[in-house]
Amino acid sequence: MTPVTLYIDPSVVTYLIQAVAGVVIAVGAAVGIYFRKAKKKVNDKLGIDENKNKEVETDEIEEN
Repeated sequence: MTPVTLYIDPSVVTYLIQAVAGVVIAVGAAVGIYFRKAKKKVNDKLGIDENKNKEVETDEIEEN
């Protein structure tokens, strides 16, 4: 049996790192979106209003 030598080009490693980072970011975004949707459904079922104590600014424009 002959030994096998393996060479991995640095550009391939860079490409793999970018691909893995892209997958991680995409999965994180999808989880965040579904978590927000699930949280909204639970809050609606329990009757919780997240915006109850928030102040709302008016869109009035003052003319000088």
